[in-house]
Amino acid sequence: MHIKNSSILRLASATVVAATLAFGGTAMAEPLNVQATMVPKEQIKLDFKDGSGHFVLMVRREGTATGTGLLNEASIVEFGRHDIIPGVSGDPSGYLVATKGEGNVAYIKWTVRAIFLPGKNGKPELNDNGFWEVVSGTGSFKGLKGAGTLHIKSASPTDPIFILDGNLAPFQP
Repeated sequence: MHIKNSSILRLASATVVAATLAFGGTAMAEPLNVQATMVPKEQIKLDFKDGSGHFVLMVRREGTATGTGLLNEASIVEFGRHDIIPGVSGDPSGYLVATKGEGNVAYIKWTVRAIFLPGKNGKPELNDNGFWEVVSGTGSFKGLKGAGTLHIKSASPTDPIFILDGNLAPFQP
């Protein structure tokens, strides 16, 4: 019995060492929960003249992230494409560029599915839910890994609130 337990202990130790070597150079993921009210700076809009209300909006919006996690107080710029059929559905997507300090930039790809559900008095209510992932970074964000959910809410008719929940793992050499 002692030999069997000793073999199991050695196997478990070897597994821990192998996992440490395989994932060396990265830190444990940390929770992220931030939101930013995004204010339009530039936009181009294509209105379909077919009576459907369908439009495509290309935007550059800016905001500041507040909340908890590595991106708290980061400046956020959205480069987005919003393909929307009001009252029916939409497919917004784009990139968020998060800058925190000199030369520290995280590039975040996001995708949302917009669904209109019956709301108060039968009026369609927009539900914007999707996901995000870090695709690259510079400075202290170089090697950053992360992913999570994205919800878009309305602060005003022109200013959406981007809410990012998930996890980030900074690279550590």
